[in-house]
Amino acid sequence: MEVETKKQTKTKDGSKMIKTVIKMKNDMVMVFDVRGEQMPAYQGPYGNVKDRILEDAPPGAVFIHWCGSDAVPETMGREEW
Repeated sequence: MEVETKKQTKTKDGSKMIKTVIKMKNDMVMVFDVRGEQMPAYQGPYGNVKDRILEDAPPGAVFIHWCGSDAVPETMGREEW
């Protein structure tokens, strides 16, 4: 359950909230909180972290595919990710 504040940065249990999730072309995943800090507990091979991320990410989290050498990554919904 999330705590309602002006600037939500943590869940009720005090853990950081997921803000941005990036899947790279090599199937590795990087995850950042609202302050731009990495969240190592959610990072790693896609198959290993996907379910945990989808379970814990709030509705406003941004899911990105950054494949190839495109300068601009592709933003997508959590269902497609």
